[in-house]
Amino acid sequence: MRLSKRVSLISPSPTLGISARARELRAAGRDVIDLGVGEPDFDTPENIKEKAKVAIARGFTKYTPASGIRELKQAICEKLKRENDLSYSVEEVAVSCGAKHSIFNVLFALLEENDEVLIPSPYWVSYPEMVKLSGGVPVILPTEERTGFRVTPEQLEEAITPRTKVFILNSPCNPTGAVYPKSELEKLAEVLVRKGVYCLSDEVYEKFVYGVEHVSIASFPGMKELTVVVNGVSKTYAMTGWRIGYAAGPKDLIAAVSRIQDHTTSNPTSISQHAALEALTGPQTSIHQMVEEFRRRRDLVLKRLEEMGLRCPRPDGAFYIFPRISQFFTSEVGNSTTFCQLLLERESVATVPGAAFGSDDHLRISYAASVESLEKGMERLRRFLGDLKPNY
Repeated sequence: MRLSKRVSLISPSPTLGISARARELRAAGRDVIDLGVGEPDFDTPENIKEKAKVAIARGFTKYTPASGIRELKQAICEKLKRENDLSYSVEEVAVSCGAKHSIFNVLFALLEENDEVLIPSPYWVSYPEMVKLSGGVPVILPTEERTGFRVTPEQLEEAITPRTKVFILNSPCNPTGAVYPKSELEKLAEVLVRKGVYCLSDEVYEKFVYGVEHVSIASFPGMKELTVVVNGVSKTYAMTGWRIGYAAGPKDLIAAVSRIQDHTTSNPTSISQHAALEALTGPQTSIHQMVEEFRRRRDLVLKRLEEMGLRCPRPDGAFYIFPRISQFFTSEVGNSTTFCQLLLERESVATVPGAAFGSDDHLRISYAASVESLEKGMERLRRFLGDLKPNY
């Protein structure tokens, strides 16, 4: 079968092989510690689940408008105003089947063939692939540990060309946990406004910050017209499987996103929309509880990694740690993928290689796991590293 050229451009996920092997080991009876998961290990709060049951009982199981029910979009507008100081109308919001779906729809609506999209590295694995699927060209901006894995205004300005259409900003960041402070965001915003470059601001981890403030780049002068804010309920309310995300931005762009959904997915699941409405308008205590627990786990893992000689900038957000492991690369362990494969085979610990995020010198560890699992995983990692000779 002759597949389309655009599909041939998509790189296979470097994590699939490790995930498949982890499942095989579990099926064989191995006690695999999963430190690669990208979702909270908490359950969806009961009040949200109950609202979904009510929606089912009342027969709210039919089509809705493609871009979501008005009540949910209004709740999103109120949330953005209350928490992010951003004013949107319901016509400037589209609800999609998860934040990932929102990001793809926005890129598909914005990009012409060969438009350039600037993506700081390390990056979430799907950004470059979605850009390529949309006909664009991903341009990677490598960041460094000394800058806290944050792109600088000078670096951003230097990378902009006449073909640059979009800059993707992810704060808090997956995989590094980096959070851009207000002062740095302001300078990035000045560059984007001066150059007239759109910003896709992925803020899905906004609630998971530790001792710092999350600020939306859309709140700076001139940026609301240039920015699409993408968020969702998946991480904040432990609702990854419910598949509800949203995009807020200029009315004409959101209308285009809605048209795309008209002819692809139609509406997000009706029941999930009612659950998301409860998430945004109901009690918010579960968020504080998760944040405090994640903070405790982060500190635990950082302490263990430092004891092993693995160091990295302290993540101020999300629930990932991104330590450098290149000092352990040898003829046997030549890259992060091999490192993760051997760690899984020898010690039954599943992690994600940094290569998946554009930085082969690193490893992503998720602390969205129980303290017991984290303790066991860190001990196994320590034992694994003890058999390797670092190249300092």
